Amino acid sequence: MIAMKLKELLKDCADIAEDLPITGLALDSRIIKNGNVFIALAGSRQHGLAHVEQAVEKGACAVVFEPVGAEEWQVASEKFNQIPFIAIENLATKLGEIAARFYRHPSRAMDVIGITGTNGKTSCSQFLGQVLEHCGIIGTLGWGEWGHTAKTLNTTPDALANQQILAELLANYKRTVAMEVSSHGLEQGRVNGVYFKGAVYTNISRDHLDYHGTMDAYFQAKLELLRRPGLAFAVINLDDAYSTQMLDAVPASVVCWGFSVRGNSGYTGDAVQAENIVYSMDGIEFDVRWKDNVEKVKVALYGDFNTENVLAVLTVMLAMGISMTDAVQRLKAIKPVAGRMERYGATADPLIFIDYAHTPDALEKVLASMKKHCQQDLWVVFGCGGNRDSGKRPQMGACAEIWADHVIVTDDNPRHEENFDIVKDILAGCHSSKVEVIQNREQAIKTAVTKATEKDCVVIAGKGHEDYQEIKGVQYPFSDKQVVIEALRMRAAHQ
Repeated sequence: MIAMKLKELLKDCADIAEDLPITGLALDSRIIKNGNVFIALAGSRQHGLAHVEQAVEKGACAVVFEPVGAEEWQVASEKFNQIPFIAIENLATKLGEIAARFYRHPSRAMDVIGITGTNGKTSCSQFLGQVLEHCGIIGTLGWGEWGHTAKTLNTTPDALANQQILAELLANYKRTVAMEVSSHGLEQGRVNGVYFKGAVYTNISRDHLDYHGTMDAYFQAKLELLRRPGLAFAVINLDDAYSTQMLDAVPASVVCWGFSVRGNSGYTGDAVQAENIVYSMDGIEFDVRWKDNVEKVKVALYGDFNTENVLAVLTVMLAMGISMTDAVQRLKAIKPVAGRMERYGATADPLIFIDYAHTPDALEKVLASMKKHCQQDLWVVFGCGGNRDSGKRPQMGACAEIWADHVIVTDDNPRHEENFDIVKDILAGCHSSKVEVIQNREQAIKTAVTKATEKDCVVIAGKGHEDYQEIKGVQYPFSDKQVVIEALRMRAAHQ
C-alpha cells in the first residue's frame, strides 16, 4: 500500500498545520476508505463538497477542495472539525501533479506515448499495444493491455485516475504505455503530471466545437501535448492541413518525425512514406520508404486512414530505436481494433464494416476508402449523436450522399434530443433520392445487410465498439456487431 504524509503530498500547494499519514486519494465519496484524502473539485453541475458528509463518514482523514463555488465550505468544516479542510486555488489544474507525487511519478519510469488528433487515436494506441513489448494502453476502449482492458469513463481519464492507472501498469511490469490524449483531456488538465516520451498527431478536423467553440481553439488545445515536460520526440502526419502549424509548434528540444501517404517531400527531417498502395478484398499492401530503406508492408486492415495509422505506428517504432526490418515484421501481426473498420461477412456476403466514424472528416475517409475496396455498390448506415456539435450533421449528410450509392439515415445516441430533430439536421445536407430514413437502428442495419449484394460494401458508422444506445439519459443495451451477426444469419437462412 502506498503511504505518504499530508505535508509531503501538498508541499508547494498549501501550508499544513497538522501532518497526517494518508493511505489514498479519492474524487468519489462513495469509494473513500479510512485514511483517504477526499478531493472536492468544482464540477460543472455540482461542487464535490456536496458529498463531503459521506466522505467523512466513510473515513476521510482530510478534505482538499477547490474554493471556487464552495461558499458553504465553512459550514462543512465546522461540522466536521475533527479533520482538516484545505482550500487550494486551481485545484483541478494542480491535481495531476499532486496525484503523480502520491503515486511516485509512475510515468517517469515508463515510455508514455501520447496519441492525439480527431481520428485514429484508438486504432494507433491499440496497434502500438500490439507491436510494442510490455505495452499498456489507456483510451476509449479502456485501460490495460491488448485484448484485456477495463472500462474508462472518458477517452482520457481524469487526472487522479490517470496516475492510479499508470501506477498499476508499472506494477504490472509495463515498460511502455500508449495513451489516447483528447482535446478535453489536455484543456482540463487530465494529463498534468504525466511525463510523455512521444507525441503522435494523427490529423485535425472538425470535432467537439460544442465544447471548444472554434477550430482554432480546438487545435490550440491539441498543441498542448507538445508542451509536456520530458517530451523527446513528436510524430506528425505531413498530409494533414494543419501539419505546417504542428511542425512550427514542435519545441527545438524535441526530435520531429513525419509520415506521409501522398509523397509529401517538402519536409526535410526524418520522414516515413508509403508508396505503391494497393487495396484489395484482403486488406492493404504498400511499400514503405525511410531514407534509403524500402520494405513491403501487408496488413489485413482496410481504408486509406489505416494506411496512415500503420505508418504512424511504424514511425513511432523507428523513433524509439527499433530497426525498420524489425518494425515492419511486427506490423504483419496487427489485428483490427473493435469497432474500427471491423469486417464481417463470408464469401457470399457483401463486405460489411462497423466503424466509429462520427465526424464529417472520418465519415468521408471511411467511404472514400471503401470505394477502393468495393466491387459494386456502397451502402452507408449512420446517424449523429444528440447534444453534440449540431453543425456537423448536414456536412455528414452531404458527405454520405456524395460517396455512397445507398444512404440510410438512422438514430445514433440521441441522448436528450428528439430523434427526428437530429435526422432533420442531417437531411438538410442531402438532396437526392438515394437517401432513406429508418430511425430504428436495428431495422436500418438489417435492411442494408439484407438488400446489399455479395459484391456490395456496407459501412455501419457512428457507434463502433459501443454496446449501448443512449436515449433520454438511459443507456439501453445495443450492439451494431450483434445486429450485423443476426442479420447475416437471416441472410444465410434465406439464400
